[in-house]
Amino acid sequence: MKDHSTRLALVAMLSDGKFHSGEALGESLGISRAAISKHIKALQSWGLDIFRVQGKGYSLASKLELLDCDKISAQVKCPSLELIPMIDSTNQYLLDRVGQLPQGAVCLAEYQESGRGRRGRQWLSPFGSNLYLSMYWRLDAGMAAAMGLSLVVGVAIAEALQSLGADDIKVKWPNDLYYRDKKLAGILIEMTGQTGEAAHLVIGMGLNVAMTEQGGSEIGQAWTNLAQACSGLPERNQLAATLIQRLYETLEHYESVGLDGFIERWNRLDNFLDRPVKLLIGERVAEGIARGINNQGALLLETEQGLTPYVGGEISLRGC
Repeated sequence: MKDHSTRLALVAMLSDGKFHSGEALGESLGISRAAISKHIKALQSWGLDIFRVQGKGYSLASKLELLDCDKISAQVKCPSLELIPMIDSTNQYLLDRVGQLPQGAVCLAEYQESGRGRRGRQWLSPFGSNLYLSMYWRLDAGMAAAMGLSLVVGVAIAEALQSLGADDIKVKWPNDLYYRDKKLAGILIEMTGQTGEAAHLVIGMGLNVAMTEQGGSEIGQAWTNLAQACSGLPERNQLAATLIQRLYETLEHYESVGLDGFIERWNRLDNFLDRPVKLLIGERVAEGIARGINNQGALLLETEQGLTPYVGGEISLRGC
């Protein structure tokens, strides 16, 4: 693993949003001004918006609140909380350690070099702009009990964000959060285990918090961020703590009541409920009116032929 300590120290120094001369930064870090310039370019490639003004030095476009394990731990009880600023993937980190983790273990990152979304897609993960969070959970009832879990997690995150002032957050089947018909967050649940044994789940979430247009320029769909959805953006450490707490409580509740206990809550939050949609099923397209979900987590689509349930897999939902 690469040593990013110098660059991370540089980010911490710039995080106040003030100007810092290359000379002062170099003296603090024990490196030359030329090395500072090189590191600044690397930080810009991570998605940080840093600019230089002659005679004043370098500054971030805005103040940056870095994640802090101590601040998060002061707000939420978590059996294992790891913050790894630079990581390949928070999900993969936990998957590689499944046998060593207590239930509810969490991994957070500031930047993912190989973040992934549904169906192996890349998840764009600029440094410090968003929230990248994964949690480990063990389901003793086995893999079949995980059916519809991405819907449950979506409900948990949406309700948590609403409690923080983002009143109009919605869910999109099967694993996204939306604000005003634009993608706000994605959920990826990965599972290991044998039939008849406990299921080991890693529940990953990428939430756009304050990502800029430039930072999200490579995203191939309409997207938004929490800064636009909230009247007052919560601190990132408070946001992380709130989501961790809500996820833990929701997963415990899910083990007691199953998906049945969440259908009404999902339908209340469903971005496409009673709206015309189309499902992309491989090369085939199905169109109809979305009528919520059933107790297996299938999307209910009303067409001229009646009400048909569709399960996940290779299906993509689009608004008409």
